[in-house]
Amino acid sequence: MPSPDIPQSRNPPPSNRQLLILLGLFISFIVGVIWLLNLLINSLIGLIPPSVEQKLGAVIVPVYEQQAQPSPTQETLNQLLARLEKQLPPEQSKQRDYRVLYLPEDTVNALALPGDVIVVYAGFLKQVESENELMMVLGHELGHFAHRDHLRSLGRRLLVRTAIAYFVGDVGALESLAISGLATLSKSKFSQSQEQQADEFGLRLLQQTYGHVAGATDFFARMSHKRGASWDFLSSHPSPGKRVTRLQRLIKEQNYPLKERSPLPENLNQSHLISSPVEYPY
Repeated sequence: MPSPDIPQSRNPPPSNRQLLILLGLFISFIVGVIWLLNLLINSLIGLIPPSVEQKLGAVIVPVYEQQAQPSPTQETLNQLLARLEKQLPPEQSKQRDYRVLYLPEDTVNALALPGDVIVVYAGFLKQVESENELMMVLGHELGHFAHRDHLRSLGRRLLVRTAIAYFVGDVGALESLAISGLATLSKSKFSQSQEQQADEFGLRLLQQTYGHVAGATDFFARMSHKRGASWDFLSSHPSPGKRVTRLQRLIKEQNYPLKERSPLPENLNQSHLISSPVEYPY
């Protein structure tokens, strides 16, 4: 007796092409959501008071404060920073408490931390040959504060990771996002556009402080010839050669004058002699 025909399903399984289309739509949806939320974050950044960044800094800065000690070098660096701060518009200095922490270590780097703190290492000062190039780097770091780059970077990082964790259903990851985001913020790289904006900001401050921009490219040009050097500055900042080219173009476009460079203050010239923290009275 012939077996009865098995009725064919009216809904055949999707083809590979259909699956790829669905996957593409799903990915596009996630990217679109992240893009819209990122746009929202950027629009809200300006409404967040500086006190929020200072609270973020309260988590990160103490680690660096333990390595720094009050010293003539740190005092001089803060005096130079104060000269730059005088050139800031009121909205960028209001409710701010900019300061420098000097770390007597051979690391060649300078970085901005949330909480209005700029960290300068002795290894960086060893490479600086004029006050002007030092002020350019300090002005660059002030630019990150002016543009609220820490909040933008933290917001984007948490946003992307939160979206991924949500869509894959990883509840544990959602709970640890804030802590891990803060832990890595001080070591993260800013985007290329953020670094370019900070360079432009530092260049303007240099012009306003000295009436010229001599020395603006010196440190970066010197770094571009240090091939093979293991410098933290190179890992946390853009290519120095490209920065020099772009800064030179900006100087020409803005018709900024170039005059004589100012020498480093004497105790900054001698900073490389400090191999360990020394206590000084406040």
